[in-house]
Amino acid sequence: MSIEHYHQMCNKYRGRAVEIRTRDGGVHRGIIENVNNRRVFIRPFERERNIGGFGYGFYGPRYGFGTGFGTGFGIALGAIVGLSVLPLFFW
Repeated sequence: MSIEHYHQMCNKYRGRAVEIRTRDGGVHRGIIENVNNRRVFIRPFERERNIGGFGYGFYGPRYGFGTGFGTGFGIALGAIVGLSVLPLFFW
């Protein structure tokens, strides 16, 4: 599938829970926060784990996920091989 196809799909499902599979075998689950011409930015479901010690609590507009747009991380549109919409509550 083309980059334009995934760009349109990501725009269509902005704000929805998705699972994105990449060419390198990675699987990313989260909510699409933003899409530009090169990347889709998702906010992951899992919070970063604090290994030992005390947590920081709330420290930002999106509970500490990323910077700039307040998103988790960007995935290159050219690296996507599959995108599926997840139900709101899944296990």
